[in-house]
Amino acid sequence: MLVAFLLVGLPAQARKLKVGISGSPPFVIQENNSFQGISLDVWRQVAEDNELVYDLVPQSSPEVGIAAVDQGQIDVLVGPISITPRRLAMPGVDFTQPYYLAKSGVLLPLDSPTIFSRVKVFFGWAVISSMLILISVLLVVGSLIWLAERRENSEQFPKRWLPGIASGMWFAVVTLTTVGYGDKAPISRTGRGITATWMVISLIAVSSLTASLASAFTLFFSGTRETTISSPAQLQQRRVATIEGTSGVELAERGSMRVLKTENLTSGIELLLSEQAEALIFDRPAIRHHIKLNPHLAVQLAPFTLAEETYGFVFKTGNPLRNPLNVSILRLQRLGDIKSIANKLLN
Repeated sequence: MLVAFLLVGLPAQARKLKVGISGSPPFVIQENNSFQGISLDVWRQVAEDNELVYDLVPQSSPEVGIAAVDQGQIDVLVGPISITPRRLAMPGVDFTQPYYLAKSGVLLPLDSPTIFSRVKVFFGWAVISSMLILISVLLVVGSLIWLAERRENSEQFPKRWLPGIASGMWFAVVTLTTVGYGDKAPISRTGRGITATWMVISLIAVSSLTASLASAFTLFFSGTRETTISSPAQLQQRRVATIEGTSGVELAERGSMRVLKTENLTSGIELLLSEQAEALIFDRPAIRHHIKLNPHLAVQLAPFTLAEETYGFVFKTGNPLRNPLNVSILRLQRLGDIKSIANKLLN
């Protein structure tokens, strides 16, 4: 009893700490019996600064680790532990200065392209706007040619406005495509001047139209897969997978989503691919890292995020390590060491 009392009374730097670890790659990476990752590398530098001796104690989830800190089973919890209002309000635990700023990501399944999805690329605004502009220009050029030629060249460009403008547009089209059938040709100086100007303008018009159509045909033949969710609002009432014990559960519940809890990112992606879930919420860096290692997966990171995430280490309220750890984290941030650690693993 006396020995235990004396050990509790020792400063944290003078006794071996129990450091819990929880999280996913690239922040916590387990290889056999060793642990690496952004969070572990930052912690090791912080511990070295403060001459801390410790043992690593794996935790099944951040929530389990936070509860272990609160109950005194471990001294510190290390990992990508999101600092949320609910966690900060817990009376028994506290957080260090944030050591990493991230965002919550949304992972979506990619649907196989349908005939409609392939064809609709030709009705996109880029193609439609190009066609509308081209038709408008042909109408203007055709009208100008008709006005210039209707008196001296009425056989090719009739005096009546409808057939005359139609003949003018036909002439503008064959000039644009450089076909030049030769069935119509201007004879007046004004008509020839308009034609010469149109020949130069048509070079630009053809280039623009060709670019739009080439892009559309590329998308059509590539069979690019698509997602059905393009904004956070579309997640409401959807089946959304979350990793149990993470801040993603809070985000999903707050967003009125139908929450499906799973053990880890891999099992969450399996729910996506089996169509049991329509989306997955997790830390964006962890999702990116997983996709990079598994590029064959038919999934896509959504172009939007749900919230900013700040990661910190957790310890019991009143722990004397609070100030030394914060000082070390701030020093590492100012020196750029944390950024170097993150870039090395994320890239």
